[in-house]
Amino acid sequence: MIRILKIILRSLGLLLLAGLLFAGWFLLKYQIIVHTRPLPASRQAAPANALIRSVDPFIGTGGWPWTCAHNFPGATLPYSMVRLGPETASFLGHRKALNTSGYYYGDNRITGFSHTRLIGTGATDGGHFLITPVTGRISYKKLKKGFFIPFSHRDETAFPGYYAVYLRKKRILAEMTATLHTGMHRYTFKGWKNPRLVINAGNTLGGYEEYPAKNGFVRILPGQQEVEGTISTFGTFARRYGGVQVWFVARFDKPFESYGVWNEKGYFPGRDTLGGDRPGVVIGIPKDYPNTQVTVKVGISYVSLANARQNLDKEAAGRSFDDILTAAQQAWTEKLSLIKIKGAPEKERTIFYTALYRVFQMPTLFTDVNGEYRGFDRQVHLADSFRYFTDMSLWDTYRTVHPLYTLIAPDDQRDMIRSLIMMARQGGWLPRWPSGYGYTGSMLGSPADIVISEAYQKSLRGFDADFAFHNMAGTALGPHPRGSAASGRRGIAAYLKYHYCPADRMDKAVSKTLEYAWADDAISRLAAALGKDDSAALFREHAQYYRNTWNPATRYFQPRNADGTFVKDFKPLVLSYLDNKGKYTDDYVEGSALQWRWAVPWDPHGLISLFGDTAYFVRELNNFFAKAPKKLQPLFFGPYYWQGNEPDLHAAYLFNEAGRPGLAQKWVRWVLEHKYDDSYVGLEGNDDAATLSAWYVFSALGLYPIAGTDIYDLGTPLFPEAIIRLQNGKSLRIETKNFDPHRYRVRRISLNGRPLNRFFLHHQEIREGGVIRFGMKR
Repeated sequence: MIRILKIILRSLGLLLLAGLLFAGWFLLKYQIIVHTRPLPASRQAAPANALIRSVDPFIGTGGWPWTCAHNFPGATLPYSMVRLGPETASFLGHRKALNTSGYYYGDNRITGFSHTRLIGTGATDGGHFLITPVTGRISYKKLKKGFFIPFSHRDETAFPGYYAVYLRKKRILAEMTATLHTGMHRYTFKGWKNPRLVINAGNTLGGYEEYPAKNGFVRILPGQQEVEGTISTFGTFARRYGGVQVWFVARFDKPFESYGVWNEKGYFPGRDTLGGDRPGVVIGIPKDYPNTQVTVKVGISYVSLANARQNLDKEAAGRSFDDILTAAQQAWTEKLSLIKIKGAPEKERTIFYTALYRVFQMPTLFTDVNGEYRGFDRQVHLADSFRYFTDMSLWDTYRTVHPLYTLIAPDDQRDMIRSLIMMARQGGWLPRWPSGYGYTGSMLGSPADIVISEAYQKSLRGFDADFAFHNMAGTALGPHPRGSAASGRRGIAAYLKYHYCPADRMDKAVSKTLEYAWADDAISRLAAALGKDDSAALFREHAQYYRNTWNPATRYFQPRNADGTFVKDFKPLVLSYLDNKGKYTDDYVEGSALQWRWAVPWDPHGLISLFGDTAYFVRELNNFFAKAPKKLQPLFFGPYYWQGNEPDLHAAYLFNEAGRPGLAQKWVRWVLEHKYDDSYVGLEGNDDAATLSAWYVFSALGLYPIAGTDIYDLGTPLFPEAIIRLQNGKSLRIETKNFDPHRYRVRRISLNGRPLNRFFLHHQEIREGGVIRFGMKR
């Protein structure tokens, strides 16, 4: 009998587990299939104009967690240090950070509203100074565990510069807007319950267990109606350079009825100062029935407490919530108006302007209002006549985002390049993925070389190109004296010795060879532009090293050992994400050998020649797209074309160089229509600091940049007309004759009225504006 009971109980347990797993699957699936457009709660703000209304910040905040775009809907300004928004959690175990930016559309609990995060990346960093509005009594148990407040998407509103949610169960309306360095909160409490604000200075995105906080301090200043403090946090990237310290000053517009402090050791009502690894404060607000409204302005700084207060005073003192919101919308309108599209249906218009909005959310402005910033030497520096930026996902953004800045926001691009150069001066070498005030060492190659070279080729000036070149060359020709663990080119000595990266001497060998060769090509072009002919020839030769990993027997870029033999265990359709032991994919980064087969956009004719037959190249490339999943963000994306995978983003445009522009137009249009939408899924994978968004912007206009060069490939426009406002006061107009949304084939192209018998342009041909006219086939 006991045995039977055990079997029954075990069976019931298995059924319960299966039910929970099914429920979790169903919720994720339901979240992917059903999209409920947020409905504004009463008294929430409204967009100021049509451009602001065209942006949906909820796009790219949901989907399968492993392919989520990792965007967030909070309040920001272009490049702002403050990115203020909600942090969410699931009711299933209160799991946080299914979206690395802190907000996951599939969640139904809000834990509070924090001020910093990366956007659209696979890294979990930030979450500083979480503010949670609560009512009623406070206990240490609640403070330690955190607050998980139910919310509904029906009660959310978001547009550029603004986020709001009505927490119906608590009867609290939470609204946010921002300046560059200050987060602006407005909370309206309804009813009689005692309103309180909890500031968790030790909060981190993803939770302190995995991403710890240390050495915190908080102080309450009741007479000034302020709270101040600091914390050091150790997120995905910050931990790689020893952590990042941030300071804050929070200023309230109401006196404190009560207050207390807490940390990992307990809650201390009435006390005003406390340190620890997880410090926080509780502020009681006087009731004002029927609605109690309190505004909190939070200034932050990565330099000092004094700078946090100065940032707050300079940007927010004497300004109301509505004043700051109006200015935020004006700042976003200025950026969004850089490109004007005409004749777009509402869905495509929303996707386009949301993508353009994402382009300007990162990198991060790192200078305070007085021009100070903390550099890669951890010292405080003064930015002289430029803005210092950090948080650049260069391995991703060099492909699409930075070329877009060069075209439509060259002043911003110039300051970003000057920032990269200052990182090299203060830290030793150009970074690969700079974040905060340190090298993260994330990804591979030397993408800063490509960003800087391309900008110089496109006539952007105002930075020390000669210093940049020598720093690039030093990295490309040998290990830096201080090593290259955090940046530079790993395995460079073997690359130079064998003219490829040997698979038995390093990991990621094929991907490194291709990335190093791409950067070498960019260095050669920069050297030529600087008149350094010998260096240009040297790096032009190095740029051809990619050919040495091509196996003519398999017609793939294949791992090759130092003795010249190709690795025999080769399965080109195996994905690195699924090959846990790396038996077949140790030499590839984020993808399959098939996806890396096309990764030579700077030398397309050389790539095609390796296939031995242009017709074979076209068939294989066409098959690469034809076998790709048709659905947006499938459960399994497979080894074929994947829009969320950087190494093959340019692949459709290779058809141009193979003499088949019609196929380029076909597959570019297919990606635009099938791999982007206006739901909270929105994108095919991590947006990677707007890399995918910028791909959409370019391709919808009918252009695509070949990174590291001055060339734009031509595709097929998605709109009847687009006007790009250039910073020299001129404009580039893109017109589509015989436009039909169902037509993608281009019959002819003209530039300024002259026929263009090719499917590419040089930047110099459009930098002064003009008219590109696409004539579509009827």
